[in-house]
Amino acid sequence: MPSLILLNKPYGMICQFSPSPPHATLRDAVSARGFYPAGRLDTDSEGLVLLTDDGTLQHQITDPRHHLPKRYWVQVEGAPSNTDLHPLRNGIRIRDYYTRPAEVRIADEPSWLWPRNPPIRSRAAIPTTWLELTLREGRNRQIRHMTAAIGFPTLRLIRYQIGTWSLGQLSPGQWHTIDLPGSNPQAAHAKSPGLPKSPKPPKSGKPAHSVNTIASPPKKLRKNHIEI
Repeated sequence: MPSLILLNKPYGMICQFSPSPPHATLRDAVSARGFYPAGRLDTDSEGLVLLTDDGTLQHQITDPRHHLPKRYWVQVEGAPSNTDLHPLRNGIRIRDYYTRPAEVRIADEPSWLWPRNPPIRSRAAIPTTWLELTLREGRNRQIRHMTAAIGFPTLRLIRYQIGTWSLGQLSPGQWHTIDLPGSNPQAAHAKSPGLPKSPKPPKSGKPAHSVNTIASPPKKLRKNHIEI
């Protein structure tokens, strides 16, 4: 039975297990052995990272053919209008490719949001705006390139949901393990509770915790898959 770790990756943590001073790595948060990331998250981004001990499940989660939705909270510099967001909904050219249409709306700052350490740069004369954005792809720094392309640079980026796996009440650096009935993400992730419409603020606690431990090492796990 494959297992999956849900981790709330803090800002500044590199999404790898090998040491990379002066940055923290996954090894500083996750004590379970035999897991590798199913996708990545930039060092300067925060939120949900999935890790698995099953190579087939890792591939199915990261394979773009499955189109698993990934939902983000994005704080941008400036005050975009609904019209400004149309290029993101229609697909926009960034660098050498066109993005797939994204779901995006202007939103209030999440009530459950934790303070970032260090805080973002604040300028009194320039407003900031929160967006709720869903992608079904994940190229390197894609969301940052997308918002910059329409004139509203990303200041803070938090991934809170992949499929129906979500952060729930995990605080930065916390994680937990779930056992899955099989290696099909379309069926397996349906067993995991999704993000509530009005999530409660994450509870404070120890920097990491686990429900299960894994005795056997993974097989055929990919170590270098890049995502936003």
